[in-house]
Amino acid sequence: MATEHTASSTQSSQIPSFVALPVEPCANTAFPLDSLKLENDYLAIAEDLDGDASSHETGDAYLAGTNALYHGGPVQWSFVPKVFSRRDVGYLAWIAETMGGIMQKLTRRFIEDAELRRRFGFDARVEGLACCPIPYEVDIPIARVDIFLDERTGDFKFCELNTDGSSGMLVTEEVTRTNLLTQTGRTFAQNHEVHAFDLYSGCADAVLGCIADACGDKEAPVVVAVDYAESIVAEEIQEFQRVFAGLGATLRFADIRDLHYEDGVLYDTVGPVDGVWRRVVISEMLEKPCPGADAFMACVREGKVPVVGGFRTWPCATKTVFAVLHDEISREFLTPDELEFVRRHVPATYMLDASSDLAAFSERERWIAKPRDGYNSVGVRAGQDCTAQEWDDVLHEMAATGGTVQEYVTPFATPNVEGGVAGIERVPEPYMNMEGLFLFRNRFGGVFTRCGQAAVIGEFAGRLNMGCLVAE
Repeated sequence: MATEHTASSTQSSQIPSFVALPVEPCANTAFPLDSLKLENDYLAIAEDLDGDASSHETGDAYLAGTNALYHGGPVQWSFVPKVFSRRDVGYLAWIAETMGGIMQKLTRRFIEDAELRRRFGFDARVEGLACCPIPYEVDIPIARVDIFLDERTGDFKFCELNTDGSSGMLVTEEVTRTNLLTQTGRTFAQNHEVHAFDLYSGCADAVLGCIADACGDKEAPVVVAVDYAESIVAEEIQEFQRVFAGLGATLRFADIRDLHYEDGVLYDTVGPVDGVWRRVVISEMLEKPCPGADAFMACVREGKVPVVGGFRTWPCATKTVFAVLHDEISREFLTPDELEFVRRHVPATYMLDASSDLAAFSERERWIAKPRDGYNSVGVRAGQDCTAQEWDDVLHEMAATGGTVQEYVTPFATPNVEGGVAGIERVPEPYMNMEGLFLFRNRFGGVFTRCGQAAVIGEFAGRLNMGCLVAE
C-alpha cells in the first residue's frame, strides 16, 4: 500500500496531503464530466478576487524554492488546476486500464510471434532483449498513456504511450501545491473536500514490488535508476530517493556509462546493486553506445539482476505501436471489444518509407509527424505549425528515416490563465488540454496534466504545467 506523501516545507504542509486514492474503473458514466463545472467554480472564485493577482506572485515564489524549475526559474504553470470528481476519475481509470490490458496482450504476442516482431523493425539486439524472461508478473510495471479528452462528450483519442521513464510527477505535485497555496485554491478547498494523487509512492511501490517478486522480501534493497545524466530529471530522482527511503529501500542514480557487470553482479560507481529501475530510453541508448550500455544489456540478457521494465516495454513505447494496433495482425490477439476500442480511440497512424505515397498526407492540417523511436517530443511536427514547403520537407524526412504520420487530433480546450507574474491582469482564454494517465502494475495511479495553445503541447512549445485535484 502506498504511503502518505506529504510536503516538507512549512507552507506546503498547510494543504491537503497527497494520498493513494482507491478508484473503481467505470466505463458507464454520465457526460459532461464534473470537471467542467468544478473548474468553472474555480474560475468564479478567482474572478470574485479580481484575478487574485497577489497569489500569482505567491505561486512563483513557492515554485522558485522547489525543484520544479525550468532554466533556473519556476516552471510555467496554469493558475487553474485540472479538477476531477471521483466519478470522473473512475472513467479515466477505465480508459487507462483498458489500454493497459491491450498493451499487455501486445507485449506477450510480440514475444511469441516473429511476424509481429517484424512489423516493429527493431535493432536485432533490442528485439532479442525484449524477448528475455522477466522475474515478475507484470510486463509493463510503469506506464503513462496520454489522451485528449473531450470533457463534454467523454470522447477521447490517445496521443501516445509512455513506459518506464515516464516523468511529469514532480511538476504535477509541485504545481498542485502551488494551486492550493493561492487564495483561490484555498477558498476552493474550503468549499470542496479535495485530494491529490500520490504519484511518487504509487510508482515506488511498483518498482519495489517487482524487485520483491524477483528477490523475495530482501531487507533494505539497493536500487539504481539508470539513465544518462544529461537526460534524467535529477530533481525527480532526488524526490524518489526520499520516498524509497520511507519504504525501507535505497535508491541511487547511475549514469549508464558507469555500469559494470561481472559474474552475475551489476555494479555502479558505489558498489553492487540488488535491482535496476530502467529509466533510459532504448533509442537514446542505441544512439550513445558505451561499455556501460553493453554491460547493462548483458545484465538484462542473463537475467540474474531484476531490471524493472527490462526491454520488453519498448514495443509499446514506440510511435510504431499505433500503426500495429490498427493492422490486421491485431485481430489475432485482441478481442472484438478491444478492437473497437482501438478503432474509436487510437488515431490512424502510418509508418513511412521510401516507397510511401506522401501525397496522401498533403492536407497538412490533418496530420502530425513523429519520429518512430522519438522521445520528449523531439522532432514532432504538426502540419498546422508548418508552411506547405516545411511540411513537404518534414514528410520527406520521415520517409527517409522511417518515421510516422498520425492523424492530428484537436485537443479539447477549457478557460485558463497562465500562473505567476506572466499571468497577472490577464483574462481567461482557451487552453488545449492533455491528460497523462499513470498505470502502476496495470492499475490506474493518477494523472499528469498540461495545457497549451500551440498545435503541439510540448515543453518546447510554451506548455503550461497543471496541478490535478480530485474534489468530492
